[in-house]
Amino acid sequence: MRLTLIFLAVFISSFTHAAQVAIIIDDIGYRQSDEAVLTLPENITLSVLPHTPLGHSVASAAHKRGHEIMVHLPMQALNGKALGPGGLTNTMGESELKQSIQSAFLSVPFAKGANNHMGSLLTQLEEPMLWVMESLKQQNLYFVDSMTTRFTKAGTTADQLGIPQLKRELFLDNDISAAALDRQFSKLITLAHNQGQIVAIAHPYPETIEFLKLNLPRLQKAGIKLVKTSELLPYRLASKERLKAEEELRL
Repeated sequence: MRLTLIFLAVFISSFTHAAQVAIIIDDIGYRQSDEAVLTLPENITLSVLPHTPLGHSVASAAHKRGHEIMVHLPMQALNGKALGPGGLTNTMGESELKQSIQSAFLSVPFAKGANNHMGSLLTQLEEPMLWVMESLKQQNLYFVDSMTTRFTKAGTTADQLGIPQLKRELFLDNDISAAALDRQFSKLITLAHNQGQIVAIAHPYPETIEFLKLNLPRLQKAGIKLVKTSELLPYRLASKERLKAEEELRL
């Protein structure tokens, strides 16, 4: 039994051989300038707000160019900020919330997963998040927690249902000054080397898009592979299995 566990730990560790980064551009769909995301490399993942003027067309065009598409699900925030169409709130019952999620995915073609837009309140609530994960499971979709609160229940509810999941480790452009973007991108490279695989989120600001076009080659020079978000899911599953195997070895 012990030899089996050792073999499993060694086998799973093979997933960690190369540093990988997934970059998600979200908040897409309202501004004409958002179409500039189509000039980015196809391994950049695009997360589109539901029921927006440009959401359907951008998602369709991006899919044709090889981008992975997600739905950027609006969720209730602690600050009470308006959510826009398709927003999920704590006043919704199970049926209403699930219908809203289904409608959101119908408005964004080719989506393979979702991440939360805002959500510092809703992601703290176990029951609504369980309904979210049940909806995703029904459609075989994955979830990325944008980590807008450290009290999020998204990860635990996803685990309960076996939903493939990731979490955001870095925001690239909370500050869009050149110095701040460079600082965050350098941090991205460091984290990728230290952790193996990470998820970063950015936004379709003109400054961000131009910065990425100029600086994405730095990843390859640093020995880091830019991947689509779903490509990190097997690694995260393997990491959980490795930790479980290591715990068994300690017993």
